[in-house]
Amino acid sequence: MATATNRVLRVALRGDNILTHPRFNKGTGFTASERKAFGLSGRLPHRINTLEEQYKRAYEQLRIDEEPLRKNTFLQSLKDQNWVLYYGLLSRHLKELIPIIYTPTQGDAIANYSHLFRRSEGMYLTFPELDSMEEDFLEQTKDRDLQLFVVTDSEAILGIGDQGVGGIGIATAKSAIYTLLGGIDPSKTQAVVLDVGTDNEKLLNDPLYVGWPNRRIRGKAYDRFVDKFVQLVRKHYPHSLLHFEDFGVNNAQRLLDFYRDKHAVFNDDVQGTGAVTLAALMAAVGVTKSKLAEQRIVVYGAGTAGLGITKQLRDGMGTIDNLSAADANKRFYLLDRYGLVKESLGPEKIRPALHEFVRPDAEWADVPTNDKGEIGLLEVVKKVRPTVLIGCSTSAGAFTEEIIKEMAKGTDRPIIFPLSNPTRLVEVTPEQANTWTNGKALMASGSPFPPCKMPNGKMYEIAECNNALIYPGLGFGAMITQARKLSDTMIIAGAQKLASLSPAHKDPDNALLPDFAHAREVNTEVAVAVAEQAIAEGEAGVDWDKEEVRDRIAERQWIAEYPHLVFDPKGER
Repeated sequence: MATATNRVLRVALRGDNILTHPRFNKGTGFTASERKAFGLSGRLPHRINTLEEQYKRAYEQLRIDEEPLRKNTFLQSLKDQNWVLYYGLLSRHLKELIPIIYTPTQGDAIANYSHLFRRSEGMYLTFPELDSMEEDFLEQTKDRDLQLFVVTDSEAILGIGDQGVGGIGIATAKSAIYTLLGGIDPSKTQAVVLDVGTDNEKLLNDPLYVGWPNRRIRGKAYDRFVDKFVQLVRKHYPHSLLHFEDFGVNNAQRLLDFYRDKHAVFNDDVQGTGAVTLAALMAAVGVTKSKLAEQRIVVYGAGTAGLGITKQLRDGMGTIDNLSAADANKRFYLLDRYGLVKESLGPEKIRPALHEFVRPDAEWADVPTNDKGEIGLLEVVKKVRPTVLIGCSTSAGAFTEEIIKEMAKGTDRPIIFPLSNPTRLVEVTPEQANTWTNGKALMASGSPFPPCKMPNGKMYEIAECNNALIYPGLGFGAMITQARKLSDTMIIAGAQKLASLSPAHKDPDNALLPDFAHAREVNTEVAVAVAEQAIAEGEAGVDWDKEEVRDRIAERQWIAEYPHLVFDPKGER
């Protein structure tokens, strides 16, 4: 079985060219024979360092800066220099450094992208250069074995909204996590930003803004631009996975629905968020010894994430409990800016995507409304007596003490998932929910929170409902099998595998999801489940038996260890 430790790469670069190539550069880790072969003897100091020594030095340098944004900048610089050192350092300090390279710190880096800009970090496709898109695309991708494209149009970045061309930072961060936690070879990934302008006034008025300083393009012109990119991916990399990231609420689900039967596409904000929430909920209903289909679920915040979660849970009820879609839809109560999504709000207040979940007015005739005829969260909780309360609203403190205590009256173990990011926007802190339910709540949050003390004195670990526990595995499982599409049942298979790894199965007072420190191992198991499901469904583009999958994945996972390099004028560049 091939692993990183016995891999041999034949490389055509020498001298400064190999020292400045992050895929091949080893810095002071080049062996004596490699230094001679690649003309490095006079370009490096005498001492040859082990990888562990390099990790120690890099970590010491990282710790000099206390400010997270400076740490982010340091790690970005390290990534530009040496992939093995970058990913290896992250893997050794996973829980500490993921918040630095991803949410919340990456949001600050993206917001300041034009002022921090030093070098290109992906593919920039700009609307006024539509006619040269294929030429620009091929210039970066020719002769590359690409398996993953992570693309954003930057309209809805990490809870901070429209960030224009700076959105490339979220595409590169997601790509890095695919490698770090999924084992995808970084040389086979491509981050892309579709620069269709921005409606962010601060960026439009910033003389240092590096993107296209134009109002955001919408409508048919936007669709043509996106479609030209998608068709290039389909034409030149038909077996790749296309990951849509941080598209706006009016485009995310729409684009996913349009392309999902044409190519292997995935939207993490819709499907990844839904899948990890489904896994956490399956673990919770295991504790309550009930069924998914028996839950009464209130979703507060019906945007991209809230609707994605709702649909994933609905599909889970169908696949796992054989509930029809129509009956499953009735288990959900969605609220958005106009309160409960109900008939009398009218088409001007109900997005087409929400139509399946509109509640009939007749069932709310006895419930008080505000002066606009809207029904708020407290009234919904009193009427529905939900078993599950999910927050995706970014409305800090929306789950008040009265609401939580009212919910606790209707169920022995209230399941409360405040999923909004970042921490300051959470609907309720786990500590508050724990106190107001007398330690009965089963919880998962969108951001890391400290444990809560239960009445029995035990500390309750709060599961972090982090997409990174599942999306790298979902993607790798689809990619490795060259799946023609990433189907709902493949995603549910991954969610079921994640749920099966819940510590709560051994002790109901344990966390609902595995600790993030084990995210690499967890995603490997998810990838195996997804790949096996792809083969079972006939969606795979490879001729494997299910029994081969685990070994095939182990053979192909990229490991942050230096391969042996051999100079070859006809080798890789």
